[in-house]
Amino acid sequence: MDRSTQDYLFEYCLRLGDDLLVVGHRLSEWCGHAPILEEDIALANIALDCIGQGSFVLDLAAALKGATTADRLVYFREAIDYRNCLLVEQPNGDFASTLVRQFFFGLYHHLLTDRLRSSTYLPLAGIAQKAFKETEYHVRHSSQWMLRLGDGTEESHSRSQRAVNDLWQFTGELFETDEIDSALAGAGITQRSESLRNEWMQRTTDLLSNATLTVPADSFMQSGGRRGKHTEHLGHMLAEMQIVARSFPEATW
Repeated sequence: MDRSTQDYLFEYCLRLGDDLLVVGHRLSEWCGHAPILEEDIALANIALDCIGQGSFVLDLAAALKGATTADRLVYFREAIDYRNCLLVEQPNGDFASTLVRQFFFGLYHHLLTDRLRSSTYLPLAGIAQKAFKETEYHVRHSSQWMLRLGDGTEESHSRSQRAVNDLWQFTGELFETDEIDSALAGAGITQRSESLRNEWMQRTTDLLSNATLTVPADSFMQSGGRRGKHTEHLGHMLAEMQIVARSFPEATW
């Protein structure tokens, strides 16, 4: 692997790992607060899946960098150095908002994981192969709740539609393709993000229709997370997530 491809792959692994780490942390915030016990357990398990997958990918990033570790990447980077998409850092809001965010991201990640199983970079392909069935469950779980809430009571429908409207502006970033995507796609390591858009849109449109929810009209899409330009929400989240490691940087256990 030449140096430029290695540098691109490091950045790509940061994107994948940061997406999963951040959404996993967001889901973990529901622990003890979900509306029913079964969902408390379900969301905690999905959070663990995401954080576990993210940890594997960040281990790859650390190995590519050589002079760092996954823990240092997680706990000692500033918000500007994170490469997650803006969607996953949005606050949980109510239960409907969390499930809409999880469906939007979960479907994208499931489609991406499916493609990555055939990556020419075998360590990434191996992670994707192990993660595929987990992501399949994540999509099924959020889809079922979208149907229940969207086609449920007047209140649940209203909250679900509001969440769809609020979060839609962050979905366009999922499919942006830049030189990193293009270079790695050319090497067979991944596929261009934009290649996932049509299937994601079709499946999302179908689900929203079945849930009696409306797809928002085309509008301006927020962007910047892949370049380190985040909302204020990520900084607040990282302050909480990193406080112990930064307070005791030499601690071991």
